[in-house]
Amino acid sequence: MAHENSNSASYAAAGVDITAGYEAVRRIKPMVESTYIPGVMGTLGGFGGMFAPDMAGMKKPVLVSGTDGVGTKLKLAFLMDKHDTVGIDCVAMCVNDIVCGGAAPMFFLDYIACGKNEPGRIADIVSGITEGCRQSECALVGGETAEMPGFYPVDEYDLAGFSVGIVDEEKIIDGSKLSEGDLLIGLTSSGVHSNGFSLVRKVFDVENADLKTPMEALGGKSLGETLLAPTKIYVKAVKGLLKKGINIHAISHITGGGFYENVPRMMKEGLTAQIKLDSFPRLPIFDLIAKQGNIPERDMYNTFNMGIGMILAVPAAQAGEALDALKAQGEEAYLIGSVIPGADGVVLV
Repeated sequence: MAHENSNSASYAAAGVDITAGYEAVRRIKPMVESTYIPGVMGTLGGFGGMFAPDMAGMKKPVLVSGTDGVGTKLKLAFLMDKHDTVGIDCVAMCVNDIVCGGAAPMFFLDYIACGKNEPGRIADIVSGITEGCRQSECALVGGETAEMPGFYPVDEYDLAGFSVGIVDEEKIIDGSKLSEGDLLIGLTSSGVHSNGFSLVRKVFDVENADLKTPMEALGGKSLGETLLAPTKIYVKAVKGLLKKGINIHAISHITGGGFYENVPRMMKEGLTAQIKLDSFPRLPIFDLIAKQGNIPERDMYNTFNMGIGMILAVPAAQAGEALDALKAQGEEAYLIGSVIPGADGVVLV
């Protein structure tokens, strides 16, 4: 291969090891190829990832894109020296947004910027990315690892991603079909997901906290383990409902800003989501955050998902069928409220 003759001693002296990059690619290539689905063209190593979408039966295909990163949750990965789950977070934050529009993610690309390219650590990160892609039934078609000595500490990195999905225009989910009386189904989260970690880190002073000792308040899990739990991916759940003919009128991905910021984004003018707080279990980690940080209830629901990672609005007549279908897929879901007249966007009762 051409890169076998590529070796710059001068660049290495400046802190960039080209050969480490080649070793990282060698390690991750089988993982990347395990995500390939019909439509992928070429293989790892080209200048651009190519994908030929299947648009059979679509009248007017629409591409839906999403990009995001993992944020300061990465600080927990550094402290725990555990790097094989944050890639799932990265994929989840993109594909969960895409599926809110009714689109099926097709492919994903990642960007890893680091102070020093450690092939083993890069492979761990990409193992999470490929797992996230498999969970969301999309392909990892490319990415970039940038070694930036002097910009990042040698043992730290940043991680971001980008995904593209497709949906027929007539099947776009945009809230336009919402009606008074529609019911709201909440899909449970796996924990804090990837939002609010600047507050989490402050509350627990994570740099000095005991992250590894099991805690009774967290069901025997450690604080670090609980906080690093990867973001749940909801793509298969939503696709399963659509395949069964459930008319999903609107979807909200509960990310940064919690309920108060994200739920109104799926509502149309004149309608409000009324959510009953006693209708779903609140995860212990959120009680611990609120108590430890003395955080007001409204701020908690304006920052965190509180145990619900995605909300679907469906016709009342199909709510039972939707819940049964979700249960059959292994999803934990609850009827958490309804759509009522109002201008607030969301009301928590």
